[in-house]
Amino acid sequence: MGETSSTSRRLDRLADRLAVLAARRARPAGGFVSQPEPRSIGLYTRGKQIVAGNILLAGHLAEAPGTLLWDIAGPDAFVTEAQGFAWLDDLAALGTKDALARAQDWTWGWIARYGKGKGPGWTPDLTGRRIIRWVHHATILLQARDKAQSAAYYAALSRQATYLARRWRSAAEGLPRFEALTGLVYAGISLIGMEALVVPATQALAAACDTDIDAEGGIPTRNPEELLEVLTLLTWSASAMSEANLAVPPALSHAITRIAPALRALRHADGELARFHGGGRSAEGRLDQALASAAVRAGATPAIAMGYARLHGGRTSVIVDAAAPPGGRAARTAHASTTAFELTSGRRPVVVNCGSGVTFGAAWRQAARATPSHSVLGMEGVSSSRVGRSGEVLEQRAQVTASRLTVGTEGTDLYLSHDGWLASHGLTTSRSLTLAHDGRRLSGVDALTAMTAEARRRFEDAMTQTAMAGARFAIRFHLHPEVDATVDMGGAAVSMVLKSGEIWIFRFTGPLELALEPSAYLENGRLNPRPCLQIVLRGEARGFETRIGWTLAKAKDTPLAIRDLEGVDPHVPSTK
Repeated sequence: MGETSSTSRRLDRLADRLAVLAARRARPAGGFVSQPEPRSIGLYTRGKQIVAGNILLAGHLAEAPGTLLWDIAGPDAFVTEAQGFAWLDDLAALGTKDALARAQDWTWGWIARYGKGKGPGWTPDLTGRRIIRWVHHATILLQARDKAQSAAYYAALSRQATYLARRWRSAAEGLPRFEALTGLVYAGISLIGMEALVVPATQALAAACDTDIDAEGGIPTRNPEELLEVLTLLTWSASAMSEANLAVPPALSHAITRIAPALRALRHADGELARFHGGGRSAEGRLDQALASAAVRAGATPAIAMGYARLHGGRTSVIVDAAAPPGGRAARTAHASTTAFELTSGRRPVVVNCGSGVTFGAAWRQAARATPSHSVLGMEGVSSSRVGRSGEVLEQRAQVTASRLTVGTEGTDLYLSHDGWLASHGLTTSRSLTLAHDGRRLSGVDALTAMTAEARRRFEDAMTQTAMAGARFAIRFHLHPEVDATVDMGGAAVSMVLKSGEIWIFRFTGPLELALEPSAYLENGRLNPRPCLQIVLRGEARGFETRIGWTLAKAKDTPLAIRDLEGVDPHVPSTK
């Protein structure tokens, strides 16, 4: 398998080189058909950081005032993100004379060094991402440029479009392919002389909408933030087509119509996305912008979307991973998070998952995928889904064996069970959650059950082989960094105070050990993980059935509605 993969990569690189050679002969575009509209939104604060010489890309900070971006050494992830040119959004958001100069210097520096097909940026997804930014910000890039510089810009754009027309099919399904095809659509619509690209590009984009987006608006990776990026690209493409008086393919329109409700279901009470399977909360304002651009009338929010169940009551939202981790290509980034949940109260996240460790290095990336990095029950030392010999792919994936969502007199009830530890321990794991209609109380029951005679034999064998050590488990509730938590009532409860002034109390039943331990909140765009706390309940499964009850509830003296005026974490990248 390793040799096949290595051969495939070599063939891919060869095909890329041949496509680049062919692109060098491309006739330069004669200019833009019309003045492009800048649709991508950057961060003003990050733009200021870049101009000051503090360049934070993919979790790596380079302090290099006055240095050309392409002269800065960094890890592969830093180099990759630089080649995508998303930093142009941030410089455009700042909009100062210095920001304009930096944008132009770095762009023409790229043209001089890489514009003829050299360097790591000539892959379909990066090329598509780069074309989108060059078109969006053409006005500031071409401002006060002379004829020779403008000609070099159009020649480089034309080469990239020609390369992309040959190589978009090699982009991985999902977001990489949508990035490549959106870039190709942009090039065909925007550039004089590239009109022949429009029809095949729009047809390919429509086909990708049918194959890569399911009937409920989900994508194979089950990554909410990635779904947001896909919707953003599709709305950009549809707007570009409409402005060029081109018909938007029905498959593209239908995909937008499917995705928008799914994203609303994955949105917490504070307006931010749930963090599962490598996804973050997204850049500030990005979700609002995408949903507004989609122009899909908000109806009833679906209770189940892309394998997630959403419970809501009052000002509280609970989002639960209610499906097996993704398989196929997506298994390389999937997390062992089946039945894990997040809870947000008003504008304040309370219970979270650790997030994606991709930008913090390989060790963090692997740790973040494991069951203990999620707010869920886990057997000691064994995740509910496990990687294979490659160390990357989740090959043993927990399958959901039962799922029920009902509305009762007390609130909304969710029941889930999965077989993640059936083969190793003989145990089926279940989680029951009830969120009160007013959102003031979440009740949970986690259970480990040996349900059949064969499962009981397997459980007994596992206990014998490990001298009962294999029966140890922990239920974790990771808390957002802004939650102030203390153990209370002599170790029988945990009190949590939110920045809004709300007080939540965690209680449990059964012979368990309660602890408040350090955890980490992994947030894209930061240099280091943010320290936080986790509530941990530890116990042992001694018999064929073990049940643990717990509650998360607002304190009785917490008002029904608090006017939350204190500043929320602005979600601006920080170097702290």
